[in-house]
Amino acid sequence: MRAMWAFVTTALVLVSGCAQKDWIDRTLVTVDVTGTWEGRTAAPGSGSPLVSDMYLDLAQRGSTVKGTLRMRGTGTAPAPEPIEGTVAGDVFHFKNPRGTVRAELTVSGDEMSGTAQTLGGRLTISFRRVEQSAPSATK
Repeated sequence: MRAMWAFVTTALVLVSGCAQKDWIDRTLVTVDVTGTWEGRTAAPGSGSPLVSDMYLDLAQRGSTVKGTLRMRGTGTAPAPEPIEGTVAGDVFHFKNPRGTVRAELTVSGDEMSGTAQTLGGRLTISFRRVEQSAPSATK
C-alpha cells in the first residue's frame, strides 16, 4: 500500500512540475515590441506583395501591447486602425477590435515575421523595426 501511495505522490509531483513549466512559458515575456515597424505581406507561396506597405506603431507594457496598424495597397492611403495584442515568450499576437485582422508573429531582435488572417485570406507578414530619429532641439 505504501508503494502505491509513493507512486501516486511521485506522479502528482511530476505532473505539477510539467504544469508549472507550461504556465511559465505562457507568461514569460522575452521581447519588447515597442516602436514603429514597417512591413510587407504576401499570400503564402505567391512571393508577390498583396499589400504594398504595412506599419505598426506599438507600445508594450508587460505582456500587453496596444497600438495602430496602417495598411496601404495600390492607390490607397494608409488609414490607422487600433490593435491590441499580447507577447508570450518571443511570440506577438494581435487583432483589431472588428476582428478582421488577426496575426501571430515571431520576434527576433528588430525583425518579426509570421502569418495573419484577414478578410482577404491568409497572409505571410514580415516587419522590420524602424529607427526613429531624435527630435531636433529648438531654440
